[in-house]
Amino acid sequence: MNKDFPRIITLLRKERGFSQKRVAKDLSISPALLSHYEKGIRECGLDFIIKVSDYYDVSCDYLLGKTPDRSGSKITVEQIPENDPNRKDNVFKGGILSTLNKKLIVNSINIIFDLLQKSNNKNLINMVSSYFMVCIYKIFRSLYSGNKKNSQDFFGVPTRLQKGLTNAALSLIETNIDCLISGIDLNGIKKVDKGFCLPLSTDVISDSYPLFASSLYNLVQRAESSLVKNNEI
Repeated sequence: MNKDFPRIITLLRKERGFSQKRVAKDLSISPALLSHYEKGIRECGLDFIIKVSDYYDVSCDYLLGKTPDRSGSKITVEQIPENDPNRKDNVFKGGILSTLNKKLIVNSINIIFDLLQKSNNKNLINMVSSYFMVCIYKIFRSLYSGNKKNSQDFFGVPTRLQKGLTNAALSLIETNIDCLISGIDLNGIKKVDKGFCLPLSTDVISDSYPLFASSLYNLVQRAESSLVKNNEI
């Protein structure tokens, strides 16, 4: 059974504010059967997938989790907008793969920081910024240290402490971010206003960030595929 189909048809229904009863009637099935499909208890046939595709105006590939694009199109490096419109060298020396991944990450970060700006909370912005900085520092140090001839004097934190400190810092920052967003007091630090909990959906994201939305969708899909793959090892 396709693991993405139940999640996606539930998401599509909830995004439109439809009840199971309404959707089941429109698709000529019982509410109980639709519930089983959404929970992954029952497996539907190809005819039903096509019917759902037409009903929500999305592709079958999207319903099955084959592509994050609702139209079913596959993203290419040329189709991903460049964060810096003045940049002419569209492809890194590392090749298309590095350019594609770089664009997905940078464009997705653009969305994150725009959402952060809407929070109007400097503490949250600083914490998320610190999280990204520590992540980049950690990866860069690993790449730097790959060559044993590179002097570790470049860094102020001793090698024997680096891994433990960075992992601890990331965990602490992530916890602090969750606390601020949830409205939990954090030793006097100003928490995020309740109004910051924006009602987000793929439609809202696509309308708000028409240039970068596809990058975020592809990043989410790739990240989750990696998580599942690593969990299976």
